[in-house]
Amino acid sequence: MRTFSDAERRKRLVSRQFASLPDTVRGATGGLVGLHATDPATPFLSLWARCSGFDVADLEHELYQSRSVVRHLAMRRTLWVVSADDLSIVQSAASDRVAANEHRRLVIDVAKAGVAADGERWLAAAGSAVLRHLGGHGPLNSTELRAALREIDGMYDPAPGKPWGGMVPLAPRVLTVLSARGAIVRGPNDGAWTTSRPRWVRAADWLSERTEVADAQGQLTRRWLRTFGPATAADIKWWFGTTVTAMREALSNIGAVEVELGVGPGYVLSDDLESEPEVAPLAALLPGLDATTMGWFDRDWYLGAYRGKLFDRNGNAGPTAWWNGRIVGGWYQDGHARVHLQLLEDPGRDGRNALEKRAAELTAWLGGIQIKPRFPSPLSKAVR
Repeated sequence: MRTFSDAERRKRLVSRQFASLPDTVRGATGGLVGLHATDPATPFLSLWARCSGFDVADLEHELYQSRSVVRHLAMRRTLWVVSADDLSIVQSAASDRVAANEHRRLVIDVAKAGVAADGERWLAAAGSAVLRHLGGHGPLNSTELRAALREIDGMYDPAPGKPWGGMVPLAPRVLTVLSARGAIVRGPNDGAWTTSRPRWVRAADWLSERTEVADAQGQLTRRWLRTFGPATAADIKWWFGTTVTAMREALSNIGAVEVELGVGPGYVLSDDLESEPEVAPLAALLPGLDATTMGWFDRDWYLGAYRGKLFDRNGNAGPTAWWNGRIVGGWYQDGHARVHLQLLEDPGRDGRNALEKRAAELTAWLGGIQIKPRFPSPLSKAVR
């Protein structure tokens, strides 16, 4: 059985997620299978870390003019920026599952709140009204949709009797269900690139027609393993937010082979067993929730003992500093928006110099803009 050491896995990480990744917005997004976008700033900073000469306008052009990439609710009910070419397989392999769960929960809550006796009928009417109105008046933000459509009116209490409860509108959850289904997408953004204020549009009006995909789970698993493999069964199940049965079926369908990792058994594509070519030393400053930092469930081989400092209690990663495929600390901005390192270990003179250079480059690129991670790590909180 082929054995992959932690060092070899780190070399693959540097090569496939940085050095040999296509140097364009479309190429990098597709190569990583998607960019985390729960924090609006993350995809921009993720691309800056990987694409030479990247500018905010580059991603905005692809999102809103070329429409080659799109924000979409997918794996683990997480918001991603994915390639429009990949949307069909992402929809079938991950988003449909999210949509079914969101649909079921919303129908139950509509009935519980007394908004309608038949939650299914209410949701069907609400969804039809949104699509009909967007067809004639879109793009529109959620506030404008609520003002125009009585069909999506209604309030509910997500936590009755709890201090964090209280009445909130149902309309945003209708939009969540429709977006997870792929019926609507997030179009133009009313805010700056560090904020999320999307205008909603019908997918049929914004993107080219999508086709049905056979064995989408297998196709997406193959794509993911090419970039992130080798990986454990726990890694694959967690990343996709799927079941053990579906994960095993996908691995079987693509002919993945079992290998030995430092944490135990893992999987890799059958044509991907060769050693990775040598790569130059690489320093990287990644944003919170970056696709690489969040790429695996078993993280010790690149995170070491720093989980408690760089991830919050819910498993969300803060900003991280990398040297040669390992996390060696984090980074933060001071009151003047200057980027500073928070090294948790000494990466050596070359590593320190390379990371300091990247910090200076990121400071210049941000141009005084303050980035506030949506899920700050304990390490970044300690600065405040």
